[in-house]
Amino acid sequence: MKKFGLLLVCALLIFTGLVAKKKKSEPVMLEHLSWKPFWTTHMGCIKGCLDYLEMDLSDAWLVGASGHAFVINVHETLCPSGPTAWVTEKMIDLAKNVGYTFEGITAYMSDTNSAEVQKQAWDMVRTAIDEGYPCYGWELNIPEYFVITGYDDVGYYYSGTIMENYKMPMPWDDLAETEIGWLEVYVVKPGEAKDDRTTVKEALEFALEISESPDKWIFEGYKAGPEAYDLWITALENDTIFKIEEAAHGFKYNTMVWLECRSEATWFLEEAKDRLNDPELDPLFDEAITHYRQVTRSLKKVEELYPWHTSKPGFFTDEARLEKTIEALRVARDAEAGGLKSLEKIVSKL
Repeated sequence: MKKFGLLLVCALLIFTGLVAKKKKSEPVMLEHLSWKPFWTTHMGCIKGCLDYLEMDLSDAWLVGASGHAFVINVHETLCPSGPTAWVTEKMIDLAKNVGYTFEGITAYMSDTNSAEVQKQAWDMVRTAIDEGYPCYGWELNIPEYFVITGYDDVGYYYSGTIMENYKMPMPWDDLAETEIGWLEVYVVKPGEAKDDRTTVKEALEFALEISESPDKWIFEGYKAGPEAYDLWITALENDTIFKIEEAAHGFKYNTMVWLECRSEATWFLEEAKDRLNDPELDPLFDEAITHYRQVTRSLKKVEELYPWHTSKPGFFTDEARLEKTIEALRVARDAEAGGLKSLEKIVSKL
């Protein structure tokens, strides 16, 4: 009997030790991996992954080569979804031109076996991290993109915007269990870059195509290209627009994202001019750069009229402030249209 009791105690101690060990298991992390702060969080995640892989390229080369620098997508109610609510498949594919590859899983939870897809994403991420490859995904916290920095028995560790709202680990089977219900996760690995001329040509071709608001990339209620500015202006001319929930936030958020993109577009064109070093193209690049600098200046004026952190409620009913904003957007729209014509000229010579 004493022998049986001793065996039982030993078994309990072993079991308790295993449980304790499981509870104390350390997360598997990729040290020094984080997102790079961008208003355009998708670009911030890709750049963070590429920095981790020690790929030496500028922010502008990535954002421009992907075509994202030339994108604008605005909703008729100035919804904050504008910067992310468009089909990014082509943009992601173009970004590979700078020298990386990816594998990913995307699905709407309503269209598939959600548990199975969540498990596929979980297995893919753990395998990638074990092999030393960074990952990123959609809505691990708020509806934005986040770099996945590690995992434990429960779920994902991540890096991204709005630090105070971090809840980690995020249980792996909670991924995409949101109102949007969109699962999107990628593994980023080193790849072979395309030559600079091809990279620039394909990026600018995409910029021209998406500016026409094609249905395959732009959803109903949104517009791209110069029409996006018209939609933005029309919204601000509606004196009830800011009675819509999220409109004020969406207005400022769109301003910050598209200002960042046009800044990167200008820098990308400058870098492309230097890389290609083609006397025939130089004046065309200069022309395009002039237009996109004007877009950037105009959007910067909007940002100064409605600062992200210090805007007051009265700003949104201030008619003089709104009129200055509308005028700045008109200037931006016209410069954007001129910039697109310049891009057409460059593409025709590439």
